[in-house]
Order: sequence, then C-alpha cells, then structure tokens
Amino acid sequence: RACIFLVISCPCALVISVPLSFFGGIGAASRNGVLVKGSNYLEALSEMKTIVFDKTGTLTKGEFVVSEVIPNGWEKEGLLEVAALAEGYSDHPISAALKKAYEEAELGELSMDRVEQAEEIAGHGIKAKIDGRVVYAGNAKLMEEKGVEYEPCTVPGTVVYLAAEKEFLGTIVISDTVKPEAKRAIAQLKQSGVKKTVMLTGDRKDVGEAVAESLGIDEVYTDLLPGDKVDKVEALLGELGEKEKLGFVGDGINDAPVLSRADIGIAMGSMGSDAAIEAADVVLMDDNILKISSIMRIAGKTLQIVHQNIVFALGVKVLVLILGALGMANMWEAVFADVGVSVIAILNSMRTLKVK
Repeated sequence: RACIFLVISCPCALVISVPLSFFGGIGAASRNGVLVKGSNYLEALSEMKTIVFDKTGTLTKGEFVVSEVIPNGWEKEGLLEVAALAEGYSDHPISAALKKAYEEAELGELSMDRVEQAEEIAGHGIKAKIDGRVVYAGNAKLMEEKGVEYEPCTVPGTVVYLAAEKEFLGTIVISDTVKPEAKRAIAQLKQSGVKKTVMLTGDRKDVGEAVAESLGIDEVYTDLLPGDKVDKVEALLGELGEKEKLGFVGDGINDAPVLSRADIGIAMGSMGSDAAIEAADVVLMDDNILKISSIMRIAGKTLQIVHQNIVFALGVKVLVLILGALGMANMWEAVFADVGVSVIAILNSMRTLKVK
C-alpha cells in the first residue's frame, strides 16, 4: 500500500505539463512572427490592461517626407541646403527626410566639409557650424533655449525650425503617415481585454491629438523628451490594479529605458533599433502591431491550458491517493494516476501549439 501511495504521489504531470504549456505558447507566438523572451512575459501579457504606444515608427510608418518649406527671407533651395547640411551626420528619420528632399531637388552634391562641430541635442534638434556660422535645426524648445525670435508654424506635421546664430532662417514641415492597420489594432486590443490605450510623443499637441483621435486612443501626452516618457510610464504604473500589467510599444533607441521599465516591453523587430530590441521582452518581427492582440489571445489560451492541467493533475491524484491510502487502489490505478495523467496533461499542453 505504501508503494502504491508513493507511485501515485509522484508529481510528473505537474512538473512536465506546466512548462510544456508555456513552451507551446512561445512556439505558437513564434509561428505568428512574435518573439517572446520567456514564459513569465507570456503570463504578463494575459494580464495586460494598459498599453502605451510611442507614436513615430510604431503607430506611424516612420517614413518622413518634407511637405512644406517656408523660408524667412531666404530662397527655398538655400533653406533646404542648410537643413540638409546641419542634419548631414545624423541618422534620425527626420534627418533622413531632409537629406532625401535635398537629393530629390537635384541641387547638387552636399559638401560635408563645410560642416564642423555637429552636435545632437537630445529631444531638441541639431547644433552645427556651417561655413563658420553656428546653425540650429530643431523644435520650438531649441529656438526658445537659444533666444531665437521665430514664427510659430501651425501647419500639421513635425516642424523643424532653422536659425543661424540669432537669425531665424525659416521652417520646414515634415509629415508622417499613420500605419493602415493601426486603428484596427487599437480596436482589437480593446476587444482582447485592454482597458486603456495611451500614446506618448515628442510632437506638438495638435499633431499628437489628431493622430490619437483618428485611431481611437484614450489618452495622449505630447511635447515629451525621452526622459519624460519614463516619468509618464511610472505614473501610469502607479494607477494599475494589483494584478494588472502595463505594456509599452516602441522602436527607437530613446525607447529602450521605457521598454525596460514597463511590465512588458514590446519592440519593433524590423525597423526598430538594436537597443530597443535588446531591452524588450517581446519583439514583433515584422512590425505589425495587429499581432499584439494575437499574442494576448495566445497568452490567455496558454494560461487556460496551464490551469486545466494543474486542476486535472491534482484532482485525479488526490482522489486516487485517498483510494490508495484506504487500500482500495491497486498498482495499475497508481500507474495511471502517475504516467497516465502525465500523458493526458502533455497532450493537453500540446494544444497551445495549435492556437491560431
């Protein structure tokens, strides 16, 4: 009777089936083009109630195009040349758009020998010395910081103001397009159990609010520096319930601290920076944000199967243990309670591989 009791009490079913369920969920996610870096993140995804998005490159394509050039006493070509020179050493998407616009205007080859001491000012723009003059290219905060009297631009889009020393040269407006699947992705996330969607952006208030309204996002915070995003996420984490989790979706090098701080950091795997991918817990390999709701459903189904295995394995074992203790169960029943239950739990765990 003691031997029978010992065979029944062996915890094989739990030890094998629970990790196997999570492995199956991670495998199902990978077949959907999503890399999940651990079973704890899969569990956290099933409890995600707030999701925060960076705007550029996440909800929008990140393919910036110069839409307007507004010079202040200069020719458009000259203003575009100054902007392209100032941004010449930067690999930021806005810099790339300015350089591309200069190339498409066929104004000749840029001579970067004219540029000295190029310096990127985080969250503000670029400072560079061109032909011996200090040039600033950036947002309104940069102009105000340097004491430049500029003309505020109300045209929708990302605005780059240009100044040489204290002289205001003009404005270039750069527009970005929203990803076609973004609105559907937000709607599906709400159907999957997300209570609040939030967008963080360094863009102006009118631009950020227009994008958020078009996509159906609940809250939007604009004019943010990289450090401000961490503070906003900290505040949002403080508003969560006991078992609620917060996810952050981003793609840039500036998003790495926020991806690390969030309960679940989700990075773009195709266009995202290496720093963001390294810091993230989940990586969308093809940058399709529709897959966030898919992975949430996979996570929910995985946890459901894990709970089924735990209840089934413990239930059968407790029942047969009582029978064994009373001398009413033989060795065959003990083997079923051990190996048989393990096999059934393993087969149940394999269902996670087929979650669509």
